[in-house]
Amino acid sequence: MTHAPVRPVDVPRLAARLALATSLALLFAGATAARAAQDCELNGQPVNPANGGETARKTGVLRCKDRGSGQLLREEQVQNGVFMGLVRVYENGRLAKEHTLNAKGNMHGLAREFAPGGQVLREATYDDGQERGLVRSFHASGKLRRASFYPEQGGDRASAEFTERGQLSALRCGNAPMLAPAADDARLCGFGGAPSQVELFDARGILRSRQSYLAGKRVRTQDFYDNGKPSQLDEINGNQRTERQFSSEGVKRRETVSLLGASRSAIRLRDQEFSERGTLVRDQRWNSAGEPIGDDSYYLNGQPHTRSVYSGTGNARTVLVTEFHDNGQRAALGRYLVGGRGARQLPQGTHQRFDEKGTLVAESSFDARGRVTRERGWDENGELVRDDEVFEDGSRKAYAR
Repeated sequence: MTHAPVRPVDVPRLAARLALATSLALLFAGATAARAAQDCELNGQPVNPANGGETARKTGVLRCKDRGSGQLLREEQVQNGVFMGLVRVYENGRLAKEHTLNAKGNMHGLAREFAPGGQVLREATYDDGQERGLVRSFHASGKLRRASFYPEQGGDRASAEFTERGQLSALRCGNAPMLAPAADDARLCGFGGAPSQVELFDARGILRSRQSYLAGKRVRTQDFYDNGKPSQLDEINGNQRTERQFSSEGVKRRETVSLLGASRSAIRLRDQEFSERGTLVRDQRWNSAGEPIGDDSYYLNGQPHTRSVYSGTGNARTVLVTEFHDNGQRAALGRYLVGGRGARQLPQGTHQRFDEKGTLVAESSFDARGRVTRERGWDENGELVRDDEVFEDGSRKAYAR
């Protein structure tokens, strides 16, 4: 007895059909639950697209209609039992979406979405399910809403967004012009050799930001409050970045200067804080290695409050802290061992305190471990009134006079 030869199974094609059948079953089951029942036909013959056996080895256009209203819901090409080719989706009898599927069931080629009036709302090109090249979306009025570019692999992605008034509302530049002819990002992104000048608006037509780009890199940003006052300013000059923040009254409240590295990672060099009146209340400074070198604070009357000066390197790094009364007179003076990150600063040497006239009133001496070993005090006439030796357990004993 002879048997017919066994035909080899096309595993990838079979898997694709099974995946398509499963997805279509879910799609139509969901549609049936969410909408009224629908009837489908292929080449004039009723079929159930969720049942792969009814479409196997058939070619034509599948059409599905709402059973109650008779309105067309979907059209989809079938080729030898595989759902591939043009797909059209309808809402209320009007074309809402159209795209093309490849043999794997992925979108491939041009895809568009439409408004009820027939205007194109979105237009994109797909490559095996992935968006590629220029993608555009539109307001119902037909004006451009967003243009974006998707590279084949890696690289930068650029985009520009516009309000219904046609005003630019957002911009992202790539490493080269990408958005033409939808948007002139060659000009907007400063690829002409000089920094560009860009204004961004919200839906009400209110200016929200002024930006400047050079060769696709943003070098300046100024944002605004509703009242037109600046809210923040961000500038890059060479390898230095300066950021400023303002109150809604236009008063500068903070300014930060940073050093930019090759990967645009930033090291803070200076950070200043200002009061509601615009007077300086704190000024912190760091070196290019990120180590603090100074930290000053001020009273609202403009007089210094504290002054910290750092010196030394590594584990021997120290800070000399001077405190002031609000009349400008020195109030305290002492040096501390900084130690590593998160470590407690240890007092070192002799620390002094002064009254508002600048007269020395107290003095404490510390050992290398930051423990107080001696305390002395003077009255307002400069007479020594206390001189104690301090022990590890906190007890003390007066020095013999």
